[in-house]
Amino acid sequence: MKDQFGRKINYLRISVTDRCNLRCVYCMPEEGIPLVLHSQMLTYEEILDFTRYAVNRGISKVRLTGGEPLVRKGIETLIRSLASIPGIRDLSMTTNGILLPKIAGDLRQAGLHRLNISLDTLDPERYKALTRGGELGKVLEGIRDAKKAGFGGPGSPIKINCVLMPETGQEELEKLRAFARKENLELRLIHCMDLKKGFFTKVEGGEGGDCPHCNRIRLTSTGMLKPCLFNNIGYDIRVLGAEKALDATLQNKPASGSSNTCDSFNYLGG
Repeated sequence: MKDQFGRKINYLRISVTDRCNLRCVYCMPEEGIPLVLHSQMLTYEEILDFTRYAVNRGISKVRLTGGEPLVRKGIETLIRSLASIPGIRDLSMTTNGILLPKIAGDLRQAGLHRLNISLDTLDPERYKALTRGGELGKVLEGIRDAKKAGFGGPGSPIKINCVLMPETGQEELEKLRAFARKENLELRLIHCMDLKKGFFTKVEGGEGGDCPHCNRIRLTSTGMLKPCLFNNIGYDIRVLGAEKALDATLQNKPASGSSNTCDSFNYLGG
């Protein structure tokens, strides 16, 4: 499955909710933002129906995002159903890790292959400030429990997503690098992005932000299929149906990102 520029599109990111248990400074304002009504969110069956169709067209890699995907009830059920779809070779999730201590084992048993965990600092007070109230200890406990559950081994890496803020110091980065080496984690450095200004760079240690080789499309929690994070274009799978929405997304995926003035990171999944 290719877009108009010949790029192979095989990666689907699914935002299962716009809700989150943190208020990270680079994601949303402290007071939060208006949330999507539950009645507007895709049901798990709608997500599965679209994913089955997309896999038949060539999607082989699926990632669950949010908001925070672990705040949506029954997420293990969705994972188990996705894991049973023939053709999905890589099933992953991005999480802030706060709820992992309670659910890591269930996620692994349901069929999740790997995890990306957000962690911008190892300083408890700075973590609390960046997330507006988050407890670093819960994330570290979540990482430990994820490793106990079988994540982090061959073919099932745990990746740490670190957003680089203007004030992020070299000493802070070195501590994160040492922590990643000690715990056998893969560290990804993500320069702080701005949707409306159109600022983004290639992820260090990852593939994001590399427009000429972009292989991904995004499905929002309300059913909008988006060809690019930094673009206002989106196609409603409920209105158009899976085939027309996917065809339009492939035909109109831009050569590179520009800006997005109508969406937010907690809605899109980053």
